[in-house]
Amino acid sequence: MSDFTAPSDPAERVLFVHAHPDDESITTGGTIATLVSAGAAVTVLTCTRGELGEVIPDELQYLLDSGDELAAYREGELAEAMRALGVTDHRYLGEANARWVDLEPRRYLDSGMRWGASGTAEALDSSDEPSLAAAPVSAVTADIAAVISDIAATAVVSYDERGGYGHPDHVRAHDAARRAAEVMGVPYFEIATDARGPVVVDVTPVADRKRAALAAHRTQLTLDGDTFALSNGVSQPIGVTESFRRVSTEAADESVPFREQTVGVKIGVAALVLVLGALIGTLMTAVHQSSGTVGDLAVPWGLALALVASTGFVVGLRVLTGSRILPILATVGIMGVTAYLASPTVGGSVIVPANFAGVIWTFAPAVVILVAVAWPNLSRITPVTAEPQPHRG
Repeated sequence: MSDFTAPSDPAERVLFVHAHPDDESITTGGTIATLVSAGAAVTVLTCTRGELGEVIPDELQYLLDSGDELAAYREGELAEAMRALGVTDHRYLGEANARWVDLEPRRYLDSGMRWGASGTAEALDSSDEPSLAAAPVSAVTADIAAVISDIAATAVVSYDERGGYGHPDHVRAHDAARRAAEVMGVPYFEIATDARGPVVVDVTPVADRKRAALAAHRTQLTLDGDTFALSNGVSQPIGVTESFRRVSTEAADESVPFREQTVGVKIGVAALVLVLGALIGTLMTAVHQSSGTVGDLAVPWGLALALVASTGFVVGLRVLTGSRILPILATVGIMGVTAYLASPTVGGSVIVPANFAGVIWTFAPAVVILVAVAWPNLSRITPVTAEPQPHRG
C-alpha cells in the first residue's frame, strides 16, 4: 500500500491501532470510513477501554466512581462509532482475537496521565500492573503482531513516536505497533499531527459518518455544528482532511529498553552483570599496584587501568540501558571481590595494601556508582515539538 488516496483495491487490509475509544474517530475516522467505502478491509484495534478518561455530561458523572462502569459505557460508545464508520472488525487488544498464540486472554487497562510542567502529557508516578504503559513492550508488540498475521494486514496505522501529544498509552501503542509492523514486514503509517503529512486524505465525502462517529463518544466530547470540543471546552473544527506519513520500519528503533524486558531476561542480565563485575574486580585488583617509570616519573598504570575499566563498565551500563539496578550490581561485584581480596591471606600477605593505590582502588567504585545512579536518564527527556492536545483518553 503506497498511500491512502487510492484504496480501491479490495485486497487492501488496513489495521488501525488506537489507545482509547474516541481516538479512532478524532484522528482517523474519515480515513476509516473512506477505506470502508472503497471496499478495503479495515480492522480497528483498541488497546484499552479508557477506564481513566474524563466524563463531560453532568448526568454521567457517576461513571467516574467506577472504572469498570466507565469502561463498559465507553465500549458501547465505541461500538456505535464503529457502526457509523462501517467497521465490522473491531477488536480489543489482549482478547482472544488480539492475543499472541497460546497465551491466555488479558485486559490492558488505561494508564492515565497528568500534564507536566513543560505542557506535555506524562505518565503517572505509578501505573497498575495490568495497564498498557506498564506492560512490557514486547508483550504488546506480540499481541499486535498476532492481529497483523490474522488479517494478513497490508498496512498498519497508528501514532507518531510522541503518541501525538505524549500520553503514555499513545506512546506505547506507537512503539508496539511500529515494531510489530517491522517484524511482520508490513508498511507503517503514522498519524501526522501537524496536518502536513505527505499522505492527505480528503474526508469531505464521508464527513457525516465521521461526525456521527464523534457524536457517539458523548462522554468524551461535545459537537456543535462543524466543530467539537473535548473536556477543556475549547472548540476545534472537525477536520475535512487527515494526514499520514509512511515511516521506514527499517529505521525503527529495534531495541527494547531494559526496563521493558521480561522478568526472565532481567534476571539473566542482572546475574551476568554481577559475574562480569566480579571478574573485572578480580582482574583489576591483580594489576592495580602495577606501575612503571617514564624518566624519573612513576606512572601507576595499573591503578589507571583499573579505574578506567571499572568506571567504563559501570557508566556504560547506566548510559546504554538507562537502568540504575545494573550499575549497582556491577559495583557490588567489583567492590565485593576487592573487599575479599583486601583481607589478609593465610600466609599474611595482602593483595590490596593500605597504600595510595590500594585506598583509591577500594573506594573509587563507590564514588562512581553514586554519580552513575544520580545521573538523569536523558533518553526520557524529549523536547516539545507540537502543541499538546488537552485530552486524557
